[in-house]
Parts: sequence; C-alpha cells; structure tokens
Amino acid sequence: MRACRPRRGRLRRRVTGGIRNTARGARTSFATAPDHGFTTIGNHIMYDTESLAATRGPAGGQPEPRRVRNFIDGDYRAGDRWFDKRSPLDNAVIARVAEASRADVDAAVQAARAALSGPWGGLTVAQRVDILYAVADGITRRFDDFLEAEVADTGKPVSLASHIDIPRGAANFKVFADVVKNVPGETFEMATPDGAGALNYAIRRPVGVVGVICPWNLPLLLMTWKVGPALACGNTVVVKPSEETPQTAALLGEVMNAAGVPRGVYNVVHGFGPGSAGEFLTTHPGVNAITFTGETRTGAAIMKAAADGARPVSLEMGGKNAAIVFADCDFDAAVEGTLRSCFANAGQVCLGTERVYVERPLFERFVAALKAGAEQLRPGRPEADTTGIGPLISQEHRDKVLSYYRQAAELGATVVTGGGVPSMPDDLRDGAWVQPTIWTGLGDDSPIARDEIFGPCTLVMPFDSEAEVIGRANANAYGLSTAIWTTNLSRAHRVAASIDVGIAWVNSWFLRDLRTAFGGAKQSGIGREGGVHSLEFYTELRNVCIKL
Repeated sequence: MRACRPRRGRLRRRVTGGIRNTARGARTSFATAPDHGFTTIGNHIMYDTESLAATRGPAGGQPEPRRVRNFIDGDYRAGDRWFDKRSPLDNAVIARVAEASRADVDAAVQAARAALSGPWGGLTVAQRVDILYAVADGITRRFDDFLEAEVADTGKPVSLASHIDIPRGAANFKVFADVVKNVPGETFEMATPDGAGALNYAIRRPVGVVGVICPWNLPLLLMTWKVGPALACGNTVVVKPSEETPQTAALLGEVMNAAGVPRGVYNVVHGFGPGSAGEFLTTHPGVNAITFTGETRTGAAIMKAAADGARPVSLEMGGKNAAIVFADCDFDAAVEGTLRSCFANAGQVCLGTERVYVERPLFERFVAALKAGAEQLRPGRPEADTTGIGPLISQEHRDKVLSYYRQAAELGATVVTGGGVPSMPDDLRDGAWVQPTIWTGLGDDSPIARDEIFGPCTLVMPFDSEAEVIGRANANAYGLSTAIWTTNLSRAHRVAASIDVGIAWVNSWFLRDLRTAFGGAKQSGIGREGGVHSLEFYTELRNVCIKL
C-alpha cells in the first residue's frame, strides 16, 4: 500500500478544534509524511446535504458548528434532537450532531435489509471487489477532508492521523477486497453404500445486517476495519460511531455514494448507548450480527443484548498491556518502542502499554531513559511540528484519567515525570490536556497496575526472573497484547508462548500485517478479525452434499 500525504499548505482555513491556516511552504508536520500522489478537492467536508461546508459566523468570527446528520438509505437525514460535539483542544462546540431516534435506527436497519435482496445481493464477488477498491480510492482522493474531520474530532497530531488513521482507513477496504477475491474453497469426496459416491463442498454466505459499534480513539481506522470485511463478504451495515467522533463515519457516506455502493448498504446512526442509538441498534431484531470495539463493560452489555435471538458477536474490548524488557535487549530500540507504546495517541490505544516490567539490572537506566523521552513530548495544536502529544478525547475522559493520577499519589507512587495537567496557552486552556506520566513504586495489586486507564501513563516495575515476570504479566483480567524486548531468540519464543494474550510482539510494537489474526484473550475480547479470520464472523459456512 502506498502511504499518503496531504500537500503542504492545502489545509488553509481555520477550523475550530481542527487545523489552523498554514502558509504555503511553511514547515509543518506534513513535511515528514510520504507523498500520496493525489491532489485535494477543496475545503468542503460534504456530509451535510443542506450545508456542504462549515457554516460561517460573523465576519472575522469563528465558524459556526457543522451539522452532522445520520446517513440512511443513501441520504443524509436530520433528527428531532441534536447534541453537541466539543473539541478536545479547547472544549468549543465544533458540531451539532443529529441523535438518531428509534424510528431512525429502524429505518436504517430496514434499508440495510432491503439492500441485501436488492442490487447489492446480486453482485458477484468480483463486482463487490471493484466497488470496494473505488471506496478506498475515494478516501485517498478525499484525504485532506478525512484528515481535517479526524483531527477536529480527536485533537490528535496531524502527523499521526496522516501516517496511520487515514491511510489505514483506505487500506482496510483493499485488504479485505483482496481476501474475499482469493479465499480457498474446500471439497471432500465420500463413499456411499451404492458405490456411486458423493461430493461435499463449502460455500460462504453473508450473515446479513451487521451492527457496527465503533470507538473514538481511532475512529476511521477501526470503523473501516469492520465495515471493510463486512461489505467484502456481501453484508450490509448500520454503523453507530462514538458520539465523540461522528464526522468521518458521516463523511464516508459521500464516498460510498460516489463509489457506486447501492443505497442501504452503508448506514450511519448517531447517538449514545443506553436509551439511544446504541441500545436501539444492538436490540433490533433485524440485526443479524454485532461487532464492537470499546470498553469491557459495554461489550458485556452488548453480549447480553445479542443473546436474545442467539446472534453472533465479535468483541474487541479493554487491555492492560505489558511490556517485558530483559537486560539483554537492544536498549535504544526497547526505549523507543516502549515510549511509543505508552504515549502514542495520548495513550488512547487499546494496544498501548500501561505496565512495563524491566529486568532489575537495567531498571534505573531504563526508567531514566523513558523519563527523558516522555519529557520531550510537548502538547500543542495538531498542525504544529513541535507537537508530540495531543489532548484526551473529552473533559469526561480527562476527569477519569486524572482520578488515577490522584490515586497513584495517594497510594505513594513515585512520580518519575508528569502526574498532572500541563500549562497551556489561553486558547487551549479549556482543552482535555494531561501530562505524560511515569510512575514507579507500586505493585501489581494496585489499581494503577490492574485497571485500564487509557491515558498517557505507565507504571514501571522491576523483575528478577523470566518465570516471575510471566506470572506477573498474566495476573491480570485482560489479555490483549504484550511487547517482549530481548535479543535471546529462544527466550522470545518461550515468553511469547506463555503470555495469555491475543498478540505478542517481539522487539517491536504496533507492527501489523492485516492478513493476520487480531483479537484478545480473557476480558479483552471474543473472536478474531483480520485476513481470512474475519470471514468466520462475517459469513455463514454452508456445506453442500451432492450425491453422484
């Protein structure tokens, strides 16, 4: 896959909570990204059919909040109720979002069901593949529009979103298009009493309407990670993006229409959980399967809802991931990789590291190096090339993270660095900012080591033996991922096989081949996604037996 870069100077208008004017040729974080080979198509984010661009306020004032609507049966629809989307950067209202009613969700599900028996259901695999490639190309052509929407919703650095979020959003459609194009079949010949024999072969059929519940930390990436394989397998979808990040899911509706995706195949309903779109979707009898990424408590509630009707669920939930650093590691690589795993996306990554176990002879040196790296991560506006870390997603989430910062202090943790709120300029003072934080001095039984915090923080603890650290790493309710740092290949194999997780990295972190299985153990999830593994959830396998 070709990596993508927006051209420097193209995002020139000031967006509240988004990207500031950038003079042509000025140094920005765009300069470090590889070229994506496409020009932009202007400044509109056209997911509001009545107001294609952000509505301007009085001359010289801030833009008025955008209107983000539900996308149902190929059209954008308003609602009777609206809610505010606030910028993580400064807490300003940047969008008014239509909250889907029960009737709206029902209309979306009915549209998805109708599409199954309509043109979409009659397409061949090759025809679906062509359409999904067109969707991927549409995301790439609209790169700057998706980038602007993603950054406005999340506040994350432009360099991060332009290198990871938007390119992966496009790649997810192409990868799964290629998967379904090349799925191997299976056949079995069998004997029969009359000697004529019989032939068995398997075919895969779509499960039907898939409810897609998406998180806010990597909105486009994780939404397309589910929508891509669902559509590739011939299903239709109703997407409920997080109320914190509604814009890219809505914008994708335009790309779907332009790519020739039939009406009703892709639908988006906005809202919250209980008593809102999330509950209406997961309890709807017309939904055949539910896929969810988010916190474990919500995933458990979705499992209960899906039990009515025995509908399958795919759950990717929480994590309290551990890095294990042995004294024989490549020190610089281990520090750099651990630093990224702790603080990328302000720690709001399900695969992020919140526990670091360091072999005792290396402990003091490693903590000092990690401290030095964390203190280089400067908070700031997403477009600034000096910005190393963005805000948390919301004031509510900031309050949760800061409650753990206070708990750590009350429990007697040593604050190596951070532990509070950074000093920000006046225009950013009301944003959801916290300091990158490193603690030592607490044990595995503390809530700091036990609970998923989902912020830019980590607890570093020493260990003395391989057996000890395996036991401690496994003594947690979660089991999503681990990163093992050692130059001893035999040890790497032993430890990777002994940790109860869905993915174990050795001398790396966040290195992903999208053809491989992804998912968690224990309370981190149910099921696997990625490559052909996604087919197990998004299709029903049917055996055909023919008497010869």
